[in-house]
Amino acid sequence: MASVTGRIEQIKQPRGGYLKPKHFVEILLDDEVELYPEENIHAGLVGSVIDYMTRYTMGTSAEKAFNISLLGASIIGEREDADFFLSRVRGLDDLSIRFACKLVGYDVCTRVGIIRYKDVDDINADDKTVFNIRTMVNRSLAFFEQFGPIIKEGFTFENGYSTNGYIRRWRLSHRRYPMGFQGI
Repeated sequence: MASVTGRIEQIKQPRGGYLKPKHFVEILLDDEVELYPEENIHAGLVGSVIDYMTRYTMGTSAEKAFNISLLGASIIGEREDADFFLSRVRGLDDLSIRFACKLVGYDVCTRVGIIRYKDVDDINADDKTVFNIRTMVNRSLAFFEQFGPIIKEGFTFENGYSTNGYIRRWRLSHRRYPMGFQGI
């Protein structure tokens, strides 16, 4: 089960992608909080933590929000560890975010396979990474409050790829830089 980005990388797209940035209107949502420029864990993992923690704080059960992670842990026989990490995710406090980072480390087993798995005990988000994650979850919550509601989440495309995305009239993405010409 590939990620959206992974699936797109497998196909040839037209120059500039299917949806060109010039066809979109950029809306600046500025909370005047500056993110730290670097995080000490992989950006893909950070993005998934933001996604899952946003769902969780909006009322989705922890088990559903972190379903991909729990499936990955089951694949490698570490479900008990994953359940422990999940039990420590209680909100947006530092400890919850750190355990969420470890838990999301199992995603790779579901999405790509165990060959890419790295021991989750080695995933230790530093204070700056935790701050950035909390800030981005809060920004996501503010976005949904202003532009929501979510009408469908956690959808999959049969014989395609899986995403834990949201459907409305937008696809929420956490970007450090403006949208480029990689297309979507």
